[in-house]
Amino acid sequence: MSYRRHAEVKPANAPWIEEIPEHWDERPFYAVAKERWAKNIGMKEDNLLSLSYGNIIRKDINTPNGLLPESFETYQIVEPDDVVFRLTDLQNDKRSLRSAICLERGIITSAYLAVRSEGVLPGFMSYLMRAYDVQKVFYSMGGGLRQSLGFEDLRRMSVVAPDPDEQVAIARFLDRETGLIDGLIEKKTRFIALLKEKRAAVITHAVTKGIDPDAPMKDSGVDWLGRVPAHWEVLRIAALFREVSRPADPALPVLSVSIHDGVTDGELADEDRDRKVALSEDRTKYQGVAPGDLVYNMMRAWQGAFGAVTVKGLVSPAYVVAAPVTTFRTKFVEHLLHTKSAAEEIRRFSRGIADFRLRLYWDHFRALKACLPPLEEQDRILSAIDVETSKIDGLTALTERSIDLLREKRTALIAAAVTGKIDVRAAA
Repeated sequence: MSYRRHAEVKPANAPWIEEIPEHWDERPFYAVAKERWAKNIGMKEDNLLSLSYGNIIRKDINTPNGLLPESFETYQIVEPDDVVFRLTDLQNDKRSLRSAICLERGIITSAYLAVRSEGVLPGFMSYLMRAYDVQKVFYSMGGGLRQSLGFEDLRRMSVVAPDPDEQVAIARFLDRETGLIDGLIEKKTRFIALLKEKRAAVITHAVTKGIDPDAPMKDSGVDWLGRVPAHWEVLRIAALFREVSRPADPALPVLSVSIHDGVTDGELADEDRDRKVALSEDRTKYQGVAPGDLVYNMMRAWQGAFGAVTVKGLVSPAYVVAAPVTTFRTKFVEHLLHTKSAAEEIRRFSRGIADFRLRLYWDHFRALKACLPPLEEQDRILSAIDVETSKIDGLTALTERSIDLLREKRTALIAAAVTGKIDVRAAA
């Protein structure tokens, strides 16, 4: 692999590429790609496909997630080596990967654009479109920012390419190099999953067994708690909290419990920072919260949507607000409610006919049993949790950053190879 010398390049028509090797061609999109438009009339195919995270994946046609079409006969048939684009919702979603190569015959929504490359190898075309994708080229097509694009909007988009032999070399080089990077990312992703499991185990052990390995134990009499230190008290939530309804102060921030992959991070975040809240939004139905309160989202409690309040703020009317009636650390109870065994118990106390309709009402939640050590021991346990989870969180952050750098390297490598900034023929 080597970088091109200045004498070996020429200006490119495409402003996002700037220059290409002297021997490369530059043609409009319509000259190298033809729109595929084969309707699935008569249900010729039932292999349902979808574009997800820059890949074409297979879905179960009998139990697909999301909205169902009236008929899959409205879908289009795609073939191996077709390049598929999702060029909808451009105005609201600027982060998604919008192109991918198809590896098998199947059907995909007609809202997507599918093309067959002609004169450009499918593998090279796929990598080139990915480079265009991450450079946000599609967002400026069709005379400015638009909600969606079709083939006609892309037809004059400039496509650069070398001769077929060099296209093969580039595709092979990128297959190998991106495969190595993807393998590293997969390993690091698994490592992060293990760190999250360790973090959860540290917290669970601390809030159900304590941090004194020599403490005598007793049977709590509660299935989901099991054995707990003998001096800990087992009591109902109703003995710790009472449901309250405070008036809302519109000037306070809106707080919410964040849930990632079905697991809460346990922090009440300022929702206004993460979503656009119009100044004219009616907040009269919101509830006021104060430090020490425990809040939970009734519809997502079974997923761990509990949070201890540390600042004054507002929460949605879909939340239950519980104020302490005695002296203890709400954060300790929050940690306890985030354990896996607590989640299963909370699910049992919730009411509804399906996961997305389950609700945890206060009258049921107040009957849940919890265990608490003396106040001083609660503080020691919370401090120990902070120390251990800080180490794990630091390692997780470093690993996540290394994954981001690998993805940046992958993106840069693809862009450099498919636009001729580097010559990979010898490396391939």
